[in-house]
Amino acid sequence: MAASQALSVLQATDEFEEILGKLHARNLPEFFELIEERIERERGANGCGAKPRGAEANLDESTADITLHSIASEVRNHPCLPPDAVLKSERIRHPTVGEFAALDPVTVVSVDKFLYEDDEAIDEMCDEGMLSRNYCLECGSHRSAPLNFISHSASSQQLKFIFQKALPDLNGKTVVDIGSRLGPVLYGAYFYSGASRIVGIEINPELCAIQEDMVKKFSLRDRIQVINADVCTQATLLQEADVVVMHNVFEFFAPSETQISIWKFLRETLKKKGCHLITLPSLAKSMETLKLSMDLTSWVKQCPLEHITRWIREDEAREEVQQICRYEIL
Repeated sequence: MAASQALSVLQATDEFEEILGKLHARNLPEFFELIEERIERERGANGCGAKPRGAEANLDESTADITLHSIASEVRNHPCLPPDAVLKSERIRHPTVGEFAALDPVTVVSVDKFLYEDDEAIDEMCDEGMLSRNYCLECGSHRSAPLNFISHSASSQQLKFIFQKALPDLNGKTVVDIGSRLGPVLYGAYFYSGASRIVGIEINPELCAIQEDMVKKFSLRDRIQVINADVCTQATLLQEADVVVMHNVFEFFAPSETQISIWKFLRETLKKKGCHLITLPSLAKSMETLKLSMDLTSWVKQCPLEHITRWIREDEAREEVQQICRYEIL
C-alpha cells in the first residue's frame, strides 16, 4: 500500500470491526486463528520477536472479548441512540426511595457501562461537549463537584463474571434477561456461555429494534430471541428459564407501586427448583427499598460469590462484580 493510502491505527481498527460485523459468529474462531498466524509472521519478518508475556490468552475468550467490543461499538454508533444511551421514549424515573433518592436528579447522569466502559471513552465525550464530569455548586464560580454516573446496563467485566464465574455450566439451558434494553446480557450469554436459548424481555419497542439490528448484523439469531412485552405477560417463559437476570431492572423505570406488583408476580411465577437468579442490587435491598414484606428464605437461597471475586486484581473491577448477587430457587 502506498504511503498516501496508509491507514491510521484508528482507521484500521474501524475497518477491522466492520469486517467482524460481517462474519458469522461461528466463523470467528477460525478467522482469529488466521489473524494470529499472520501477526506471528509479521512479527518475525519485522524483527519484533515473540509474543509478549501473557499474550497466550485463550483464543475463544479473546474472540468473545473482541466481538463483544465490536457489538458495543455498533450499538454506540446506532443512528437511533443518543450519546447517553437513553431514548426519549424511555420513561426514566428518579427513584423516590432508596440510595438514589437523596441525590438531586440534576446531578445524576446515565453513562452506559456496556457502551462506555473505560475512562478514555468518557473523556472523548467530555472533549466533544457531550458530557461533563462535574457540575457547578454556584453558578459562575469555580466551585464544582463530580456528577453521579449511573449505568442501566451491565459492563463487559460484569458479563464475563456472571457467565464465566458466577454460574454453573449452561450448556443446553435457557437464559432470560428481564428488561434487556440494548441487549448486553444477551450478547454476554451468547459469547461467554453455552446456553442454547437466550431471551430478552423488553417493553420498549425502539430498544427491541436496536437489539434486533445487532442480532441480525452479528448473526446471533440461532440462540438469541428478543420479545417486546411487559414481563408480567411472560409467565410461561419465566417458568421455563434456568437463569433469570435482573440488572437494575425496575428502580429507574417504574414507580414503586408498579415495582411491588412486578415483584409479587415474579415471586408467584419463578418456582422452577434450581433456577438461578442473577440480580443487582440484591433481593433484600430491593425489598427493603420498597418496604415490601416478602419471605425470601422460603423462595430462594443466596449463593455466596465472595470466594470467586478474589481472582480480580483491579479494585474498580472487583467492586463492580461484588455488586452482583446469585440466588437459587428452592
